[in-house]
Amino acid sequence: MKSVDEHRADVAAAVPALAARPLGLDEADGAVLAEEITARWPLPGFDNSAMDGYAVLARDVAAAAPAMPVLLPVEAEIAAGDTEFRTLAAGTCIRIMTGAPLPAGADAVVRVEWTDGGMRKAAIRRPVAPGDSVRRCGCDAQPGAELLTAGTRLGPAQLGLLAAVGEHTVLARPRPRIAILSAGNELTGLGGAPRPGHTWESNSFMLAAAARRLDCPVRRCPLIRDDPAEVRAAVQAAAQDADLLITSGGISMGGEHDVFKAALQGLDGVTFDRVAMRPGMPQGFGAVGEPPTPILLLPGNPASAFVSFWLFAAPAVRARQGLAAVPPRTTRAVLTAPVRSRAGKTSFAGGLFDPATGEVTPAAESSHHLTALAQANALIIVPSPVTALAAGDQVEVLELPA
Repeated sequence: MKSVDEHRADVAAAVPALAARPLGLDEADGAVLAEEITARWPLPGFDNSAMDGYAVLARDVAAAAPAMPVLLPVEAEIAAGDTEFRTLAAGTCIRIMTGAPLPAGADAVVRVEWTDGGMRKAAIRRPVAPGDSVRRCGCDAQPGAELLTAGTRLGPAQLGLLAAVGEHTVLARPRPRIAILSAGNELTGLGGAPRPGHTWESNSFMLAAAARRLDCPVRRCPLIRDDPAEVRAAVQAAAQDADLLITSGGISMGGEHDVFKAALQGLDGVTFDRVAMRPGMPQGFGAVGEPPTPILLLPGNPASAFVSFWLFAAPAVRARQGLAAVPPRTTRAVLTAPVRSRAGKTSFAGGLFDPATGEVTPAAESSHHLTALAQANALIIVPSPVTALAAGDQVEVLELPA
């Protein structure tokens, strides 16, 4: 059997990065830059006020004090967006709003709370130094400055910066579109009563929700029967408008009832493996369709599919965007109760992790139970050589997105 790390590396190597394309800012959230962004203009583009208040010459208010305010006539008012050129005369002040252009001759702004807020005359109760409450042209970025590097994932702050410097499109790799497929004659769609020996299909809902935690557009495909031809047709159809396919079930033993394996095993580039992990030993990956679309074939046991998603699908999404397919980040924690594992397999057990105390409590004795994972906010990782850990032992935990 392969190790978890070996399988993750093999999956990542088989998942090519999406081609970069021009994206408008409205569609670039979560995309990964494929170019360096440099400032073409200064940011901000002009000297402006950082506060509501009064534009002044600092030397005119040097003697201001709460008990002896300096009185200055208010010569004008400048609002944000005002384009009229104004000059401040010595011994006067100009009422100014946040973001409004600083008048020529002024070298500071007295914030309004340090004054009486006068409209014709302002009583200024505190001195200011030159530059106080002034945002100078280019103080955030000068023309030619590097703003964002290739490989940066675009989020709220990055998109705000791009808009602030006038970039309305960027060359980036979009969030991969994920299609989720489930198959099995034993599965029943929600809304109907399952017959004896049948269960409600749940994996597609779980995996779709997990994919949304990665900020990916997700589509749940209709439930597929245990027919290899039907599976191949469904996979080919899903690949037409998806960047990553994720399936669950039908990959264990390789017989006719393991329908994903029966349908895809003969295709070039599709590999099925056994990974030394619990839950989730059977795994598969490869590419289907033309052009090839990466596919991850996860086991059908719900807990196995859940754990496999975070270990293999989440890094594959990063690889699809041209990022390093790093393993999920873990942290050290102290067990509050013992856990057991099978020799030769890395175990992933649901746990309740408390960041405040650094402690983690196993959610249940059996790591394969979905009810335990539903109560958990983390996975307790027990390395393959270890078969038992006691309360007080340190372990690695993988925190799960809420």
